[in-house]
Amino acid sequence: MVAIPVTPFDADGAVDPEIYAKLVDRVITAGVEVVTPNGNTGEFYALDEAEARHCLELTVEAAAGRASVAAGVGHDLRTAVGAARHAREAGADLLMIHQPVHPYVSADGWVEYHRAIAAAVPELGVVLYVRDARIEGEQLARLGEAAENVIGVKYAVPDPVRFASVARDAGLARFTWLAGLAELSAPGYFAVGATGFTSGLVNVAPSLSLEMFRALRDGDSGAAMACWERVRPFEELRAADGNAHNVSVVKEALAQLGLCRRDVRPPSRPLTAGERDRVTGALWPGLLAR
Repeated sequence: MVAIPVTPFDADGAVDPEIYAKLVDRVITAGVEVVTPNGNTGEFYALDEAEARHCLELTVEAAAGRASVAAGVGHDLRTAVGAARHAREAGADLLMIHQPVHPYVSADGWVEYHRAIAAAVPELGVVLYVRDARIEGEQLARLGEAAENVIGVKYAVPDPVRFASVARDAGLARFTWLAGLAELSAPGYFAVGATGFTSGLVNVAPSLSLEMFRALRDGDSGAAMACWERVRPFEELRAADGNAHNVSVVKEALAQLGLCRRDVRPPSRPLTAGERDRVTGALWPGLLAR
C-alpha cells in the first residue's frame, strides 16, 4: 500500500515542517512501506517548486530507511526532469509521475514525456499515474520497452473492466499495478490484477487502511469488504462533487484528531460547519471504531 501524505500548513499558510514530519512518521510507524510526497492528496499543484522539494526532503528524512519514498513529480518536462534529479540527489527510491494536465496530449507525446523523465534518472524506479482513459496498453507497452526503469502503474481511471484490459495489453507481469482510486475501488481492481493501492485515508486511520490492504493481499474478500463498509462514508465525502473536497475532508479529520490544521489552498476550500459535522459522523464510530 502507498500512502499519500497531506501537506500541513502553519498559521501563516507556509508548509509546517515539524507537523509534516510527524504525519509521515505516523503512517510509517503504523506499517506503511511506501510513501509518496507531492501526490494529489499532498496538494501537489498548489505547491511551488521550492515547497515540493522541501516536502520530499522532509519525507526522506522522516522515512530514514524504514519505508521507500516515491517522489511525486510533474508539470512541464523541464520542471519534471529537474524534480526527478533532485529526488535522486535527496535520496528518494522511486518517482511517481503525475498524469500530464496539458490540454493537448497525444499518445506519442505522452510516451515521450514519460520516457524523457525516466531516462534522466535511470537509477530510480518510475511509477506512472494514469488518469486518462485514452492511454491504452499499447502506449504502456511501448514505454516499458523504451524505459526499463518504468516499473509500476498507478491506474486511476474509474473503470475496472478497462483496467483489466489495459493491464493485460501492456503486460500484467511487466509492471506492478496499483489501484489509484484508493480504498473504495481497491477490491474491484484487485480482482482483476492490482496488487496494491494508494491511499489518502491512511493519514487519518492508518491501521484500517493497512488492514484492508492485507486482507486484499491475502485474498480474504470478506475481511476486505468489512473494511470497505467502514471507510465508505468517509471516502464518499471525499469523492462528492467531483472530488472537490478530497483533501479538505482528510485535513478536517486530522484537525479533529488534533494532528494538523485544517487549512487547504485554493482551488480547494475549507469545509463548512455542516460538512465538518458530516466528517465527525464518518470518523466515529466508523473509521475509528475499535
